[in-house]
Amino acid sequence: IQDHKVDIIIGTQIIAKGHHFPKLTCVGVVDADLGLSGGDLRATERTYQLLHQVAGRAGREDMKGHVYLQTFNPEARVMQALAGGARDEFLRVEAQERENSGMPPFSRLAGVIVSGRDEAQVVEVSRALGRTAPQKGEEIQTFGPADALMYRLRGNYRRRLLVRADKKIDIQKAITHWLKGIKIPSSVRVSVDIDPQSFY
Repeated sequence: IQDHKVDIIIGTQIIAKGHHFPKLTCVGVVDADLGLSGGDLRATERTYQLLHQVAGRAGREDMKGHVYLQTFNPEARVMQALAGGARDEFLRVEAQERENSGMPPFSRLAGVIVSGRDEAQVVEVSRALGRTAPQKGEEIQTFGPADALMYRLRGNYRRRLLVRADKKIDIQKAITHWLKGIKIPSSVRVSVDIDPQSFY
């Protein structure tokens, strides 16, 4: 690639990270909006960041670049921001929406995952956690339980709860206190992910 003996480069999102291709003038992204689906609350931010980085690979060193994004939702705010170069407006609206909905960075989140090979036990423990979950008005709220997006993983059934807390609340202390009040069978695993980066 560095010797300019290759005309076309095909790669995954890793190509967006830290590579410098001085003669690259055209970038195409297939299914550019794929990252917007799923259960990640940061999907629009991550999609914007990745596509912005990929687009930045084209047209370096005074060469004009072209970027093509294939999308099934061209009206999506993230696609409009990328097409129009409206980074600051995108970030402003994204921050405002997060503040209005009480999402990070204006709050803390914790994912609680209940897993095990016995489906009935997993359901029972997750329901018990849901009944006793911390709820203090706007300061701390618990959502769920619900089936995890990846309900079966390596032979285990998985359910999850999501705890959202005001930034002044010690979320780890609240969750530790909560979990101590539930008898959890040895065949069931309860794991806690503070400030989760994914919701699977």
